[in-house]
Amino acid sequence: MKKNKVKSSIPKVLGLALLFATAGMYSCTKYLDIVPDNIAVIEHAFKLRTEAEKYLFTCYAYLPKHGDGWFNAGMMSGDEIWLPQDDQVHWHPAFRIAQGQQNVGAPLFNEWGGDLKGGDGRFNYLRLFEAIRHCNIFLENVGDETKVPDLPLAERERWLGEVEFLKAYYHFHLFRMYGPIPIVDVNAPESATPEELYYKRQPVDACVTYMSDLLDQAAAKLPPRIVDENTELGRATKAIALAVKARLWMLAASPLFNGNADYAAVRDKEGVALFNPTFDGTKWEKARDAAKAAIDMAEENGAALYTYTNDRLNLSEETKTQISIRSAVTERWGAEVVWGLSNSYFVNEALCMPPLARGSNVDRFQLQGVWGAPIKIAKQYYSKNGVPIEEDKTLDFGNYMAPRTAVASERFYVEPGYVTARLNYDREPRFYASLGFDGGRWYMKDGRTNGSDEEGMYVQAKNAERSGFGHFTNWNETGYFIKKLVHWESTTNTTNAPTWKTYPWPEIRLAELYLSYAEALNEVQGGSSEAIQYVDPIRTRAGLQGVVASWTAFSRNPSKYQSQEGLRAIIQRERLIELAFEGQRFWDLRRWKQAAEELNKDITGFTMIGKTLETYNVEKTIFNQTFIAPRDYLWPIGNYETRRNPLLVENLGW
Repeated sequence: MKKNKVKSSIPKVLGLALLFATAGMYSCTKYLDIVPDNIAVIEHAFKLRTEAEKYLFTCYAYLPKHGDGWFNAGMMSGDEIWLPQDDQVHWHPAFRIAQGQQNVGAPLFNEWGGDLKGGDGRFNYLRLFEAIRHCNIFLENVGDETKVPDLPLAERERWLGEVEFLKAYYHFHLFRMYGPIPIVDVNAPESATPEELYYKRQPVDACVTYMSDLLDQAAAKLPPRIVDENTELGRATKAIALAVKARLWMLAASPLFNGNADYAAVRDKEGVALFNPTFDGTKWEKARDAAKAAIDMAEENGAALYTYTNDRLNLSEETKTQISIRSAVTERWGAEVVWGLSNSYFVNEALCMPPLARGSNVDRFQLQGVWGAPIKIAKQYYSKNGVPIEEDKTLDFGNYMAPRTAVASERFYVEPGYVTARLNYDREPRFYASLGFDGGRWYMKDGRTNGSDEEGMYVQAKNAERSGFGHFTNWNETGYFIKKLVHWESTTNTTNAPTWKTYPWPEIRLAELYLSYAEALNEVQGGSSEAIQYVDPIRTRAGLQGVVASWTAFSRNPSKYQSQEGLRAIIQRERLIELAFEGQRFWDLRRWKQAAEELNKDITGFTMIGKTLETYNVEKTIFNQTFIAPRDYLWPIGNYETRRNPLLVENLGW
């Protein structure tokens, strides 16, 4: 029998693995639970539709597990979520990057090589170049209409579009981490020499153009929506492809890759510049157009900002607003979710939620509530007037750790009569929907009062209290718990262990696309009124007035929104608030070139070992975070890879 052998076009630096793999690296749901048989000959994989479909699902199986914080670099490698500092049992490669431990000898969260050389042998991260190779094999064979003869033409076209999308996304995933990457468009033939397998990194602009064109090619073949929601949710659609294209152009247009002089001298071994140091305004125009196209396609197919409307519990407006904010993320396949990862459900609710007064059965002596948000993240949320707390001319947050007693009118935010820090009062609804804190109310449907929010559960976070420091390994380091990611209908007030209502990770929400479009509009035309029109619906859902009304009435800089620089700051702050704890801040700070400022600020929190108000309400420095620019803006490829491939150049500073 003649065997159709194909050599990978991926250089040795990228690894030469077995031609077929079971790819069973994830616990998947729906369509992702099928992987191809271990067939020795390529032709067998594409003789019939059934076998070809298995290969299609192999291409999907490499999608990232962003619903697990241990595998979400954006969520855990920055400054947004902090783990117990003295208990390294909870640490993993992503969090070690936040600790400043990234290195060139054994890169952490190594998704270039994707092997066990990534700093911690327990975590086998994505082999994305291997994924690209499988995509190329699929496209070559299914693109040949003489193969898989029982595959209908329309379905063949859709499958090709799906794999073109996956191939583009895997390139994008690497590009966001490493910058210039090899473009692996086809697999090399069996006759290729070892030298021909040494591929080099391509310039940033070439990478962006290639990925953008491939996403367009994929979008033209993909369905606008999923019809069979019982078996196909999570598979690629036209809206998903256009949304990823919008992310790509937002990254390409931003300061990190658009006119960044820091990388001007970076060239490959042949002297080709890998970064274009000249600013190109047309990239923002492409980002604008890409974001608008994604919005239009998503909305045409039913996407909308989520709001909680079917209230059968007679809840207060304050609680309903908080549910809307939380459910925009946690509602399973909610209307706002443009791309949900059905291969990765959020699995860390227990790590976000502490045991609560009045009923929560979560055990503080177990691994519960250890994800903490630093005080600087709590400070980024607006005042109740919808402007930054440092800008609000009607409210004083100067002594933000000073104690204050909650009154009855604040009962949906803070337990009445409870004394907690000034920082926790007079804040916008997203603050209360996103964060739990000492004295803060935490609404869950199964609370003690049969769904009512009048006398709900709340946090007691001082040492030896129900939510506080009480175990030598399990505690919250900062005093702020991540409420936003906990589904409000999870069952915690029982005599049994909690039952978490898990949800597919919302990789892209419509709110992100609105904010991307607004940002790009302002960069094309400073102070754009249309940009504000795409920010305001998100603020309305969050219970705030629009940008113009809020800044005019409450800001010390009432005309801020009228300039490009001022509106840029407003949109960026809005994005950091709206997308908090969703793995976006890490990447946004990088593309804006703000990481060198923000990630050199200390990580601070309440003094969690304090047993009294006086000893607890003291801001404590937990960690002196450092970020070395420009080195830390991009991942190191690593010594192992650059030594294997003489054509590779390492990223600057490594």
